[in-house]
Amino acid sequence: MQLARRREQLRPQLAQWRRAGETVALVPTMGALHEGHLALVRCARTRARRTVVSIFVNPAQFGPGEDFHRYPRDEAGDLAKLAALGVDLVYLPDAADMYAPDHRSWVVVEELSEGLCGASRPSFFRGVATVVLKLLLRVRPDLAVFGEKDYQQLLVVRRMVRDLDLDLEVVAHPVVREPDGLALSSRNAYLSPEERRIAPALYRSLCWGRERLLEGAAAEAVCAAIAARLVEAGFRAVDYVELRDAEGLRPLCRFDGRPARLLAAAFLGTTRLIDNLPLSRPA
Repeated sequence: MQLARRREQLRPQLAQWRRAGETVALVPTMGALHEGHLALVRCARTRARRTVVSIFVNPAQFGPGEDFHRYPRDEAGDLAKLAALGVDLVYLPDAADMYAPDHRSWVVVEELSEGLCGASRPSFFRGVATVVLKLLLRVRPDLAVFGEKDYQQLLVVRRMVRDLDLDLEVVAHPVVREPDGLALSSRNAYLSPEERRIAPALYRSLCWGRERLLEGAAAEAVCAAIAARLVEAGFRAVDYVELRDAEGLRPLCRFDGRPARLLAAAFLGTTRLIDNLPLSRPA
């Protein structure tokens, strides 16, 4: 497994693979890798001859007072996991390699970046779209794999790729969960033992709400009931619970049979957890 810490170190190997006609997949990550990340890597390895994983904790997607400095980092552990999976190259840039000191250019995907996580984290998707575009331009993969847990982020990246005519496929991987339903996340490491016991209530509440929505209940009432369930379970605050259409994230009054997503974000102690579930009619 090769390592590159500067963009110049990427070029010779990528050029060699391209000359050989080999397909390349990219899996962008912020490290602190868990089984959810590894599932993305396995997916990438089934879709392309070569797999590149980037590890970069992107300061541009953290707002004031957020957890950039304490975000989990485990480079040695991450590299061991990726080597065991047969990853071909790991790109580990630092902020100086990714952003010039006078960096002033940003990518903004309008509408999809607004609302949901974009409402409480107004600079988040600007930072995500910009760093993802820079990674895609440096690696120039045939495909890139993203998880559906960050569903709004997935749609923002897809729209950016489409609108900017980038020649690659964005591959979505379903949410990977613990046996009790908790969506895997690097931030789960912040949870105390008691908070970890409470955390699966987010998934259970969404499952309950999805059943009510499939029965025809109004979204406003169901989402309010989910929020109340979360507070009752021990969540400190609920950021949002919303029903949106699956393609453009348009708010829905009720499930109308077309693909939709039930999305939520809530605080358990100081940790912000997000999750979502798909809604569709049985075939």
